[in-house]
Amino acid sequence: MLTKDDGSLDICRIEHLTRQIGWLHKQGIRVVLVSSGAIAAGRKIVKDAAAKEPVSQRQLLSAVGQVKLVNIYSSFFEKQNITCAQVLVTKQDFSSREHYLNMKNCFSVLLDNNIIPVVNENDAVSVTALMFTDNDELAGLVASMMDTDALFILTNVDGIYSGVPGQEGAELIPEIKEGRDDPKDFILHTKSDFGRGGMLTKCRVAQKTAASGIAVFIANGMRDNIIIDLVEQTKDVPHTWFIPNGRRPAIKKWMAYADGFAKAEVVINRGARDALTGPKARSLLLVGVVAFKDDFKKGDLLRIKDEEGQLIGIGRAQYDRAVAMKHLTDEKYKPLVHYDYLFIYPNVYKL
Repeated sequence: MLTKDDGSLDICRIEHLTRQIGWLHKQGIRVVLVSSGAIAAGRKIVKDAAAKEPVSQRQLLSAVGQVKLVNIYSSFFEKQNITCAQVLVTKQDFSSREHYLNMKNCFSVLLDNNIIPVVNENDAVSVTALMFTDNDELAGLVASMMDTDALFILTNVDGIYSGVPGQEGAELIPEIKEGRDDPKDFILHTKSDFGRGGMLTKCRVAQKTAASGIAVFIANGMRDNIIIDLVEQTKDVPHTWFIPNGRRPAIKKWMAYADGFAKAEVVINRGARDALTGPKARSLLLVGVVAFKDDFKKGDLLRIKDEEGQLIGIGRAQYDRAVAMKHLTDEKYKPLVHYDYLFIYPNVYKL
């Protein structure tokens, strides 16, 4: 959305977006801006990059381009008498509660001082295997961390469609609730020319974020005043709204996005799956465990899968694997994962 066809930054579009954000800011609405564009900015500056290897080239372009990108945002916000700050993060920053809470404090102190955080992944130092899928995933993490009222995901289409946008019969889905047919069935596994993710990633991020109690809107950022229209709930503005569930505890919001940091996996039987995904709150008992994969200690995060390989949720172990194995047949032993430290994913999907 922020780039032209040739891959360079669309400065006019960025200026229009900052004007809308400035309007929100002056209404007393706190805003966190998650923006890509560093590599596009770097591509404009470094014409003939010596680094041909993809990872090195990304590091080069992002390191140079991030300076340019934040200067562009800073200049446009300064015209509105607004101060912004650069916050560069990696996925590892979300891997532990200590780092997570420290980062949350950084965002809080910026917002408390009426400063708009401009957030991006630190591509210059991110390890490929531990990179965010794209900035939509990063935005979902930040929204959950800050317990925002809403997350706006802006793209170059109007939202989630019931088919391929533009083809006959494809209709915009205005609302998505948990439990409805999974919209990923309609989504092509494609992405933009200059992005890492795609609509499927946006949909998964939106589902996780809405499940934690935050309203999510996917809309077309190429439409003029789209942000303002969404906030003011202007009629006939095309978008897809992921209806939020009830608010979840902060620890569960962190866990919702922490499956990449899990130390091991637990395979559960059908009865345990039905209990965990049912309407009543349940803890994971050892009697429902079929197998363990990899070692774990007390306090480690565990991916929870069924026997078909579907990811059910993620939880924090109350004891280590050795203790679990010792009491595996003890039906009265305390739960492996207590409900207070268990997150069940909405619309379970296969990895």
